[in-house]
Amino acid sequence: MAAVTYDSASRIYPGTTKPAVDSLNLEVADGEFLVLVGPSGCGKSTSLRMLAGLEDIDKGSIHIGGRDVTRVPPKDRDIAMVFQNYALYPHMTVAENMGFALKIAGKPKSEIQERVKEAAKILDLEGYLDRRPKALSGGQRQRVAMGRAIVRQPQVFCMDEPLSNLDAKLRVSTRTQIASLQRRLGITTVYVTHDQVEALTMGDRVAVLKDGLLQQVDTPRAMYDRPANVFVAGFIGSPAMNLLPVDVEGDVLHFGGADIRLPRTAVAESTSRSFTVGVRPEDLEVAEPGAGLATEVDVVEELGADAYVYGTAEVAGERHTVIARVDGRTPPSRGAVLHFAPKPNHVHLFAGESGERIEV
Repeated sequence: MAAVTYDSASRIYPGTTKPAVDSLNLEVADGEFLVLVGPSGCGKSTSLRMLAGLEDIDKGSIHIGGRDVTRVPPKDRDIAMVFQNYALYPHMTVAENMGFALKIAGKPKSEIQERVKEAAKILDLEGYLDRRPKALSGGQRQRVAMGRAIVRQPQVFCMDEPLSNLDAKLRVSTRTQIASLQRRLGITTVYVTHDQVEALTMGDRVAVLKDGLLQQVDTPRAMYDRPANVFVAGFIGSPAMNLLPVDVEGDVLHFGGADIRLPRTAVAESTSRSFTVGVRPEDLEVAEPGAGLATEVDVVEELGADAYVYGTAEVAGERHTVIARVDGRTPPSRGAVLHFAPKPNHVHLFAGESGERIEV
């Protein structure tokens, strides 16, 4: 078993009082692909480095396969790290880079060669084993870094933004390869990224961090459909969810000219005096004038079959950005005024003060 457990794990950097990672409680199942995601400075890379033993743990503990590794040196944790910058030795061949950790561990030469060949076959690197890193493309170098991790046959893969140095098209194909490879090998993987699209497409589960605090951990679909708070709602999804302050009278929510009836218990049980409504761009429909939120079109992004309208609307006396998905074959013109209303049963409601989700 190679389950990973963060038990109230905290990291406080010297000279600071606010933890970079604050009492993180997180369970990663054996063989699971868990993605840590969040904005820059949220503590995701620190969390990964704590697991790898590259950062001290000031409070709490971390367990791998049931063993407390809080004070265990990195080399004895049975993990393999894949870095953002590949970290390949330029003077070594691909084969030498992939087998270096085994050589240091004193493994027999025949075993090293066998493991390197197996990894090269999995990663389609068999024709590159005698080349040096400078003769490889970025995607090939990333596969070599993956191969170096695979040959060690670790309990846990730790991946720190391994695709950030690749161009957009290569990122898409490589993330598919990594996810497929992980599922084939069945090795527990903790993967860090700032790209929420990457997180949703790769992870069995996704953990969202903000300011060192865990906001939500769930499957990609559950997180997309039921974000726990305003931060997760605005962070997960591309383009972002529309989040607007709204008036609620009794059990009726006013969305411009559209009135949405809410379950009485949802509003009655909430202690909030103000509310934020969330609607994803694909859940906004063009309505008749006066039957939705009047939105002036600023920009239209045409993506073939679909188009995204970026506009502004007046809500609660202030101008707010509104994003909606429309038919890409008949996009509106800039400056046009459209009225948008949410699709039935596709509205998210959050408490205005705390930002926590209110079930509707």
